[in-house]
Amino acid sequence: MQVSAPLLLQLGAVLTVLAVLGGFVRRFGLSPIPLYLLVGLWLGKGGVEEPVVAATEFIKTGAPIGVVLLLLTLGLEFSTAEFASSMKRHVPSALVDIVLNATPGAIAGWMLGFSGIGIFALAGVTYVSSSGLIARLLEELDRLGNRETPAVLAVLVLEDFVMAAYLPVFAVLASGGTWLLAVGGMVVAVGAFWVAFAVSFRWGHYFGRLVGHPDSEQLLLRVLGVTLIVAAVAERMHASAAVGAFLVGLTLTGETASRSRQVLGPLRDLFAALFFLGVGVGVDPRALAPVLPVGIALAVVTSVTKVATGVFAARREGVARRGQWRAGTALIARAEFSLIIIGLVGTSIPGLAATAMSYVFVVAMIGPVLTRFASGPLPVTGHA
Repeated sequence: MQVSAPLLLQLGAVLTVLAVLGGFVRRFGLSPIPLYLLVGLWLGKGGVEEPVVAATEFIKTGAPIGVVLLLLTLGLEFSTAEFASSMKRHVPSALVDIVLNATPGAIAGWMLGFSGIGIFALAGVTYVSSSGLIARLLEELDRLGNRETPAVLAVLVLEDFVMAAYLPVFAVLASGGTWLLAVGGMVVAVGAFWVAFAVSFRWGHYFGRLVGHPDSEQLLLRVLGVTLIVAAVAERMHASAAVGAFLVGLTLTGETASRSRQVLGPLRDLFAALFFLGVGVGVDPRALAPVLPVGIALAVVTSVTKVATGVFAARREGVARRGQWRAGTALIARAEFSLIIIGLVGTSIPGLAATAMSYVFVVAMIGPVLTRFASGPLPVTGHA
């Protein structure tokens, strides 16, 4: 087998830079995610004079796997029964989320003179939070056992259910298709999503017996293999690969879940870093600069509305005021779904992609910082 020296050198240099920067910011109790985004920006179209082609191609390939692993390991922390109960309580939270966070994007699209499809697109971009980024933040800040976390996760998964309906409709309309075709795709996607959740809820314990194995290598291969297949099927059904992975995690309980977290942890950390780098790699700062003020203004407005959403959801869980603020700031970041919407639009609506991308990059940067400060006083040293 021929080894690619450029890939090894470039990827080794990138990971070393991430290690140095991440170690530095962790000394102050901060998340390294914003720095990972900036490194990705620098690697993509924002500063490297000599293109790092081999590394960036690997990053783009590994980024989707990072999201899948983040949501898989997050699902391993909970049981299907307790999560289903939490979701039932948060249908009102989902409605509040739609109204508060899709409306600013729709209004901004109208004020900027975009077409109906453009308004619909920007509403989706400002509405849906980043499941992958938020999952990583909850892990880094040791919040998985907090009282507000089930409310945050319920909001995220309900958003992904909404996206299961939104994306098929939007994809058809953005490509010039008819409403009949769009609604048909939506029905299929939503139906598949609910079937998957029902199967996970009723028969998930059989899956745990199937993949469980005393050998760590076998456990890793079985859990990861099945997860990637489920994620691929979910994506093919125009649902969410991330939520498909989350459902797989929910089905595993007890010792199998505990051992799966251990064997998957290092792999998740590596590919999660690639995911954050991938967000930055896809950004062209030259296109963002002219519309950055619009992106910042929209980020300020929707940060406030996301905090309000989190406060409302956490209050329904009986969480105290401080926990409500933690839930609200955790929901600020947007990334993967918003990037999918931007990709579907492409250049068909002038100015939309740049405006949406500037907005996504700003909230992906400020979200982790605000989330960290909502956790309380910053330690001088140690992990967040």
